[in-house]
Amino acid sequence: MRKHKTVIFLTLGFLVGICILLYPAFSDFWNSKTQSRAITDYESVLDNLDENEYSAIFERAHAYNKALYETNYPLMDYKNVPGYYDTLRITDNDMIGYLKIDRIGVELPIYHGTSDDVLNRGVGHLEGSSLPVGGENTHSVMSAHRGLPSSKLFTDLDRVEKGDTFQIIVLDQVLTYQVDFIKVIEPTDVSDLQIIEGGDYCTLFTCTPYGINTHRLLVRGVRIETIKEKPIIYVSNEAFRIEPLLVTPAVAAPMLLVLLIHLLVKYREPPKNTQQKKKEEGGTEHAP
Repeated sequence: MRKHKTVIFLTLGFLVGICILLYPAFSDFWNSKTQSRAITDYESVLDNLDENEYSAIFERAHAYNKALYETNYPLMDYKNVPGYYDTLRITDNDMIGYLKIDRIGVELPIYHGTSDDVLNRGVGHLEGSSLPVGGENTHSVMSAHRGLPSSKLFTDLDRVEKGDTFQIIVLDQVLTYQVDFIKVIEPTDVSDLQIIEGGDYCTLFTCTPYGINTHRLLVRGVRIETIKEKPIIYVSNEAFRIEPLLVTPAVAAPMLLVLLIHLLVKYREPPKNTQQKKKEEGGTEHAP
């Protein structure tokens, strides 16, 4: 009976181990699908807007940015500028557009604010920074988590280099930014997030170092012209890059399976042979 319990516990332990190993990969896959669905739903809403509605939405967004720039300290005085959550809102989930970073292969929805709920779903737009519609005297700031086991988000943001580009798609407008500035700062340092007079910038930021999160990584881009080109097929100089989250369960699962089989064989009660049974029976019959 004890050996049967051991086998049961080993089997349950094996199943729990497999679930733990598969959780990050499965969760990231599920969240990627959810983010893609959010972008698809957003684009479906756009199909129902006409040119007048586009113009009116952009006009309100530019008016908001102008009023924000005219405050003494936008990152602190933004509450004096009304209408933030109503501007660029065309869906019920507060999505205002989406971000594409070809260098690290992500396409993520952008939402108003940086609440925990928002940062668990995608990229948050920092309230107090310019809305992402471009224009003179604007500086949009986007934030996302790094190193979540459930979603990739900005995990690979440190792979982005100067000269790389990223795009923000809002309504029918594609804004392209070229990275010109990368810096690691203290969490309380917001000097590099201020609006630069005459500039048109967007900064992506996340926690760093990976898994420690004592500082913030800033990746700033300056607005450049968006050129519509045929899709480019990139040949990675890393030959074939496999995500660690996929490699870990793929390697560990067979190892756990071999270990489980070994333990099952080890603890399995060997069948008694015929001669041993006869001896035991004979001994029982002659016993007083």
